[in-house]
Amino acid sequence: MSNAVKVSVIYYSSTGIGVEIANTLVAEAEAAGAEVRLRRVPELAPDSAIDSNPAWRANVEATRSVPEATPDDVVWADAVIFGSPTRFGNIAAQLKQYIDTLGGEWAQGGLADKVYSGFTSSSTAHGGQESTLLALYNTIHHFGGIVVAPGYTDGSKFVDGNPYGTSHVDAQGENKVDDVTRAAAAVQARRVVKVARALKNGA
Repeated sequence: MSNAVKVSVIYYSSTGIGVEIANTLVAEAEAAGAEVRLRRVPELAPDSAIDSNPAWRANVEATRSVPEATPDDVVWADAVIFGSPTRFGNIAAQLKQYIDTLGGEWAQGGLADKVYSGFTSSSTAHGGQESTLLALYNTIHHFGGIVVAPGYTDGSKFVDGNPYGTSHVDAQGENKVDDVTRAAAAVQARRVVKVARALKNGA
C-alpha cells in the first residue's frame, strides 16, 4: 500500500463517543483504499476527575491499547482527521496540548499542504459543535493545511445538517452513535481520501 493515501485519525474522547466516530472514520477511509493510523492523545485529567464518571473511567481502560499520538503521525500522513468533544465551544485541552507539541514540525514545514478535517460531539444540541470545528480549523490555517470539510456534498448531509464535520449529540450519554452520525462520518472519510488522493497524484 506504499502509494495509498495515508490518513491519521487523531482524537480525544472522554466517555467513548469520539472513539466510536473515530472507528467509523477509520473503517470508511480503509474501505476507500487509504492506509490509516488510529491514535489517541494523552489524557491530562487527574484520576479523581476520571473516577467521578464511570463512563470516563471505562473508556480510559478500554482504549489503553490504542497507541498514543506522536508528531510523526501528522508528518507521516497525507490527511489528518482530528476529533474532540466540545469544551465551552472549543476543542478539549487534551487535543490542544497535543497540537501545541507540533511547533517543531510546523517550523520545518512538515504540517503544510496536507488535508485536514475534524469531528466533534456535545452533550446538547447547539452545544458548541460548529464553533469547536471552526476553532480547530483556525489552527489548520496556521499549519498551511487544506481544510476539507464534508459540506453538503451528499444527500445524507441534509439529515445530520453539519457541513463543517461529523458531529453528534450524546445527551449526557443517553444518545449512542447512530446511523445518522455513522453516515456523516462515512461521507467525511470518503471526501478526505478523495481530495488527498487528488493532491497526492498532482491533480
